Amino acid sequence: MNGTQGLDLPDSRGRTGLDQAGRDLTGNPDVKIRDVELLATAWHVLRRTTFDYRHRDGSWTTEQRETYDRGDGATILLYDQQRRMVLLTRQFRYPAYVNGHPDGMLVEAAAGLLDDDDPARAIRREAAEELGVTVGDLQHVFGIWMSPGSVTERLHFYAAPYTAADRTGPGGGVAEEGEDIETVELDFDEALRQTTDGRIADAKTVMLLQWAALHGPFRQNVDMY
Repeated sequence: MNGTQGLDLPDSRGRTGLDQAGRDLTGNPDVKIRDVELLATAWHVLRRTTFDYRHRDGSWTTEQRETYDRGDGATILLYDQQRRMVLLTRQFRYPAYVNGHPDGMLVEAAAGLLDDDDPARAIRREAAEELGVTVGDLQHVFGIWMSPGSVTERLHFYAAPYTAADRTGPGGGVAEEGEDIETVELDFDEALRQTTDGRIADAKTVMLLQWAALHGPFRQNVDMY
């Protein structure tokens, strides 16, 4: 059968028409989409888009950008305000390891892709899988494009309190998906200090900890490093 996976034939995830993303964008009159090429499709999608761009001086140029589409995600800072503790994860991240991290083991806030869930449902799922915590009330903190130069993902940030009674499962991630996740409970002030010496070097986690210090549950009487 003739055809291309991800275009007119289903790829490994059953998707077709993956070259259509962005072709109908009309929100910016200074951008005119010319073409979208599918470069790779495995679990996520790599595209190259050609577009005309009008500069501030009125001149037009033709540009190309490659975008990596892995879907949107969500992350959460779990905190115990009374004990001044936060609940994080520790896991191996090969991209960090290959790009200079000493061992690739990063301390992070729990996070994951939305898949087919809304952000709130997705982060409840991830907190249960990774940390074994049943999350109650959620606070939406902000939504951020983490690497807008090349990655389409928008990450939804949440925070929620936890107690010992909320730790209802084993955590550790989903073994069938290759996850091997350690639970790390840290004093908040110590976690904040670790953002300054590289022991916590994950962007979403640094952002959530700084939010907690400036605007969140630990904004009063915080020991600023």
